[in-house]
Amino acid sequence: MSESAVYAAGGVVWRLIDGKLRLLLIHRTKYRDVTLPKGKVDPGEMLAQTAAREIFEETGIRVILGVPVGVSRYQMTNRKTKVVHYWSAEATDQAIRQSAFVPNREIAAIEWVSLKKARARLSYPVDVEILDEFERLIADGILHTFPIIALRHAKAVARSEWDGADASRPLTPRGQAQAQNIVGALRAFGTRRIVTSDAVRCVETVAPLARALSRTPRQTALLSQDAWEDGTSDVRTVIGKRIRSGKAAVVCSHGPVLPDILREIALATGTMQGSYLSSAADLPVGAFSVVHLSATNPGSGIISIETHAPNA
Repeated sequence: MSESAVYAAGGVVWRLIDGKLRLLLIHRTKYRDVTLPKGKVDPGEMLAQTAAREIFEETGIRVILGVPVGVSRYQMTNRKTKVVHYWSAEATDQAIRQSAFVPNREIAAIEWVSLKKARARLSYPVDVEILDEFERLIADGILHTFPIIALRHAKAVARSEWDGADASRPLTPRGQAQAQNIVGALRAFGTRRIVTSDAVRCVETVAPLARALSRTPRQTALLSQDAWEDGTSDVRTVIGKRIRSGKAAVVCSHGPVLPDILREIALATGTMQGSYLSSAADLPVGAFSVVHLSATNPGSGIISIETHAPNA
């Protein structure tokens, strides 16, 4: 991120009412405008975490992020550039029922409107451009999605500094901080399943997420680097099961195994392979790539891939 820019994140929040699509707009008190929910990144936050938090703080609705729908850039009054990342975000009936929103000093009102009315009511052209991208998803028949998240383990003790078996290398203090830092972003995508290599560095990477979700990770040697090196890994079986389930899942493994994970997702969904897969697999420690798939037709191919790295 550039120090000369101000970063923010938000979403195009949507729901279906009697089968009809409705979008959430917010009426801001101070600015007397109508816009999409968004807000600035807090220190140490990842962008996806910011988007989910800001949507909740402004509307009272806890959403799950879907596919990214664009980035807006504009100049603020202090001449700095504001960069806002947006995601599609579904508001379930349960989340709406649990919302405790009341008009306040920041948000005067929220309303659900059709896409056509949203275009007419939004105060800023940059918001309308985000709707353009969201509408393209609708035109392609893509609304309900789920992610498979390929996660590389966080920073571990170096092999040269470890006397035990490679699989027993633990995380360094920096790695532990990375593992904690990514929890908010991984939760923002609705993660419910955790599958990890049985190597200690992978198990320790997903431990903070598992505690936050009150979930027990499934450990498997099929994703381990040792198995990959001796030819006994089986990424296809793991990925196939995750795609068939249609549930948001994190798959934690090692640098050399990640290309196989991305390749198997592409093969299982009938997606053309290309250099974009190599880029998504080329992750620094603690980083992850979110692969978005159609919930109604996973075999229709990868919708989009986005990559995130921890701030720690």
